[in-house]
Formats: sequence, structure tokens, C-alpha cells
Amino acid sequence: MIKEKWLEQGFIDEAIPEGVDVKAEIRRLCKEKNALIMAHYYTEGVIQELADFVGDSLALAQKAASTNADIIVMCGVHFMGETNKILCPEKTILVPDLNASCSLAESCPADEFEKFVKAHPHHTVISYVNTTAATKALTDIVVTSSNAKQIVESLPKEAPIIFGPDKNLGHYISEQTGRKMLLWDGACQVHEKFSAVKIQQLKSKYPAAKVLVHPECPPAIISLADKVGSTAALLKYSVTDSAQEFIVVTESGILVEMQRLAPNKTFIPAPAEDSDNTCNECEYMKLVTLNKLYNCLKYEWPAIEVEPEMGKKAVKSIHRMLEISKNLGL
Repeated sequence: MIKEKWLEQGFIDEAIPEGVDVKAEIRRLCKEKNALIMAHYYTEGVIQELADFVGDSLALAQKAASTNADIIVMCGVHFMGETNKILCPEKTILVPDLNASCSLAESCPADEFEKFVKAHPHHTVISYVNTTAATKALTDIVVTSSNAKQIVESLPKEAPIIFGPDKNLGHYISEQTGRKMLLWDGACQVHEKFSAVKIQQLKSKYPAAKVLVHPECPPAIISLADKVGSTAALLKYSVTDSAQEFIVVTESGILVEMQRLAPNKTFIPAPAEDSDNTCNECEYMKLVTLNKLYNCLKYEWPAIEVEPEMGKKAVKSIHRMLEISKNLGL
């Protein structure tokens, strides 16, 4: 009954009784149900603190493929839940809010991408993990920002490549590898909105700060970087580098883990071009709340479903990524 009540809304908004220790209840439910909570670095700090595992897209996929949990609660966006279901079709995959989409995944509708692929035969199709299951089913190899460069370099130099959907990541990888690729015209709304002017202003205000940039950003932003890398790579750099101040040009949720691991350092989030706020957030990631996490674990809904035949096609591209990553020591 509870699922039907909230079906159209896409999440269960039932109020938590007063006096309930929500965090303790979530941990109790995880133990009782053999459930694993995974969270992306871009979710709220309280979600990251509660999670059994926090990581970027590559680490989350690797963890999903290896866990013995019966239930995976994916605190992130919809495509991440789909990736988990593709890898673990026998497991229950929950997401706290079905409305947690991804602007990058939405920028690559599978039907349009299929036409693009068919118009360019004999190409190896590489898709960023930020895609729907239907798009992954059209893909030869999935990549993340952590392994895209190495996977492209692992292919024969003469192999023609289609890279989608992120044109900025594709452009960066093309520059790094010297490989010419056909790029799908997609982008992440968070990383597209950063302002080179405002970053320059921050550099003037914090002259000793190093600039950390995610490769989903446009070339003009990447040109300002001291370090370009995935969320995991930027996190590692911020902890190990000798600098004490960093301007962080990616979704601001990563600052939670940066500050936790390097409490004596200063992290300055870069603002969006159309905002004076000192952060740039993914509205979809922020849909994951403590209340929704509790309810989805309690009622085991919303659950992600992937059509079995589509899943069988899509999993090949993910397995190929995981296999290449393992062989490359990533």
C-alpha cells in the first residue's frame, strides 16, 4: 500500500516518528536486511557519513560488482542505480528518489545516439558511465573520468572511436592522447556553468591556492587548472600535495571528504557563472536526503529495474571497462 501511495511521486515521503534516532535505525535496517549503502562524493555530507562506501563512479561500479550484500542502496543519481542493477541483476537495488536524474545522461537520448552510431559504422563506441542503460547497451566500452584516458590509449591507434556523451571530457581525452574521436554533443550542467572570470578572481584572492578541475569542464576552465582529474583523483591530490589552499572546480559535495581527510587545509568551492554563491551543486544529487534514505530502506522502494535483454547488452560494455581497468591496475 505504501508503495502505491507514493508511486507517482517517485519516493516515499512518510514522516519519521518523533524521537526516532534515524541514523541508528538506518544502521539497524542495514544489518537486518544485509544491505549496503553506497554514496557518491556529490551527495550531502550526512549521507556520505552514513554510507558504508563512498566513491566516484568507477569505485562504485567496482564495489557493486564485488559486494555480497542482498540489497544495495545507491545514494546518487538514477544511472548509478541502473549500473548497479546491470552488474547485479539478482540483487535489490534501491535509490532514495527516482527523480534523481543526470543532465549528462539526459543529453544523450538512446534513440538519437543509436542513429549517430549507425551513421558512423566500424567505430569503437566509448560511452561515459553517466548514461542510461539503453545507451550503455549501444556501447562497446564504458569509461569513467578515472580511466577514460588509459582505456582510449589501450585501443589500437588506427581504431576509429565514437566518444559520448560528454564533449568536454572527450575533448580533454583527445588532447591528452592525440586521438581524434567523433564526439557526441552532450555536457553536464554543473560543470558547464563554471566561470573562468570568477575562478580568476578567486586566484587573485587566494594566490597560493592550486586549482583543481574536473575534466567535464569546458576547455577554458581546464586551461586554468593545476590539476585535472576525476573526483577521486582530485581528492587524492588535495590530500597529498603540499599546497594548503585549493580552489575546487567540481560539484561542491566533494569538499566534505576533502575537508575530512585534510582538516587543516582550506578548500574554496568555485561558483557558477550565473551565481554569486560560493558553490556549484548538482540539484539531482541533493535530492537524496536522510528521510528518503530511511524510508527507501524501510520499505525497500523505490527499486531500480532494467529490462533483462537490455541489461545483458549493457553489462558487456561495463565488464569490458572493469576488465581493462583491472589489467591496467586502475
